Amino acid sequence: MTNRIEALRRERGIRQEDLAQALGVSRQTIISLEKGKYNPSLALALRLARYFAMPVEAIFDDSDER
Repeated sequence: MTNRIEALRRERGIRQEDLAQALGVSRQTIISLEKGKYNPSLALALRLARYFAMPVEAIFDDSDER
């Protein structure tokens, strides 16, 4: 699954540490998400969508898994 987390974060000038704190996760989790090494839980995906005020589908793309 690919995602746009890093691009969205950079567009808004948000540090990984600040995003992690806002979402209640570690900075390492954000790094792993951005590198595509970790797929978030549904709860975390929803928190990301709310944080960026976007639908989950606008952040994550699972078309490569089909």
